Amino acid sequence: MTDWPDLTRELDAWASAGACATVWWRDDDAVEPTPAFERLLDLAARHAAPIALAVIPARASVALAARIAAAGTIVTPLQHGFAHRNHAPPADKKAELGGNRPPAVMGEELARGHARMASLFGTHAQPVLVPPWNRIDAGLAPILPTLGFAALSTYGPRRSAHTAPGLVQVNCHVDLMRWAAPRGFAGESVALDLLVTHLHRRRSGTGDAAEPSGILSHHAAHDAAAWDFLDRLLGTLRTHPAVRFVTIAEAVAAAAAPGPTAAAREVARGAA
Repeated sequence: MTDWPDLTRELDAWASAGACATVWWRDDDAVEPTPAFERLLDLAARHAAPIALAVIPARASVALAARIAAAGTIVTPLQHGFAHRNHAPPADKKAELGGNRPPAVMGEELARGHARMASLFGTHAQPVLVPPWNRIDAGLAPILPTLGFAALSTYGPRRSAHTAPGLVQVNCHVDLMRWAAPRGFAGESVALDLLVTHLHRRRSGTGDAAEPSGILSHHAAHDAAAWDFLDRLLGTLRTHPAVRFVTIAEAVAAAAAPGPTAAAREVARGAA
């Protein structure tokens, strides 16, 4: 059973090694400002923790864009597919960007979503694709740079910092939610084990040391236990001297180096 002292010991080990444990935070499925969204923004402000916000472009409201603009640089919009609509057969896992549709069809949808993101958020939107359900057909990834994307973000340890030529990958590793029924918070021990394991693998060299450890939240789905855990986790990480929160722009720039693409350089400029 992984507990809070285990996280502290792992972070202390980073400090003893003179190393910096970089962490980033992604929240998915944003479409409009709600009380839950306001609670998310409050946590980000209180803990000075930047949020990479995965926005569903086909469903996002003008009111959401206005609220994000008012929040300032603490929130960075990313593109969360197109409509977050499942196109997989009933027997398969849910996917909007799965292999059962032609890449050209999915690419056209993503292009429309890209245009919608630009319309809503202007240059504040970053060219990072977050596939719904964290699933994307391998044949689609190579065409993403031609659609203007610099990076891809899914879930789990990445196999490589470069998913395809001109496309880097920055993933999340700690999903706070349990999606199987009954849906709710995954539990302290489960979430902490995911984080401690990823941090340990980075520190020990058995994992990708350069990939920041990614926290994944879903504000619209949180129950009270998930909110309480997220509050405590952000506070614990923010106050530990070995931890540094990074923005998605910084994470993309680090993954793209050396020789970042033009699109990745554009993301990096947003971190300045």
